[in-house]
Amino acid sequence: MSELQTHLLDKAPFGRVVPAMVTPMNHDGSVDFEAAGNLARRLVADGADGLLVNGTTGESPATHMEEKVDLVRAVKDSVDVPVISGAGSNDTAHTVRMAEMTQEAGADALLVVMPYYSRPSQDGVVAHFRSVCQSADRPIMLYDVPGRTGLHVTVDTYRRLAELPHVEAVKDATGDLAAVPIKRKETGLIWYSGDDGLYLPFLALGAVGVISVMAHVASRPMQDLATRFDQGDLKGAQRLSTALAPLVQALNGQGQQAVMAKAALKVAGVLDSTTMRLPNLGPGKDQLIQAEKGMKAAGLMRS
Repeated sequence: MSELQTHLLDKAPFGRVVPAMVTPMNHDGSVDFEAAGNLARRLVADGADGLLVNGTTGESPATHMEEKVDLVRAVKDSVDVPVISGAGSNDTAHTVRMAEMTQEAGADALLVVMPYYSRPSQDGVVAHFRSVCQSADRPIMLYDVPGRTGLHVTVDTYRRLAELPHVEAVKDATGDLAAVPIKRKETGLIWYSGDDGLYLPFLALGAVGVISVMAHVASRPMQDLATRFDQGDLKGAQRLSTALAPLVQALNGQGQQAVMAKAALKVAGVLDSTTMRLPNLGPGKDQLIQAEKGMKAAGLMRS
């Protein structure tokens, strides 16, 4: 391992390019755990150095507790990179239970979303995470995605959350670039972009990596982008960011990342079944074409 690789491992302990992995399903809608293990191995072979399971892109709102636990086991048994498991809910007791069960199944870290829909007070947010931290024995990554939670988390609340045991990182999908350096300075937490389109700007602001939809089919160029950035080759990093922009738009532009990730994997010949659970529908012809066009425009497929 080179000095640069060792430095990056220390800098990004949960991985640098981390696909928010889809959950493969059989045609009858049951979780295909064998396919999940195969997909995890494929993603790592293609350049991912960490994996997130049981996230939004993994259809976590539609999978059951036992399935989440078994998915952690299937993926953890298949790869030797950090495996983060989503363990978030707007029900604190349920979140605590998910954290306990997924860490027992072998998750290396837990992604816990800000409690959504209920719109608790800032004190309520802190109390929610305090309860989770009292039961967790794994590193916790906060997930801030106001477009889905309807919740604005203040800098002062971030500071309070950072003081809780086990809170080590943030997946930032706020889109608020100006706030990143302030939050990082006030908390000292490890920062990850939660938005493929802001990957390079986040690196420039001190983030260590990205939790990504696009990495299902583009981990290698995303790793190359980060390496060029670290080596001071900003123009090279910009060229890669620009080249990947059509794929970012294709997979994220409609706000149906889970659907489009499965579409891209189908186009790439990685997934056979693109079955999804309601209320999501599996990708149709137009979405498959959209994914293919994005991949071709990004240079990941022959035109």
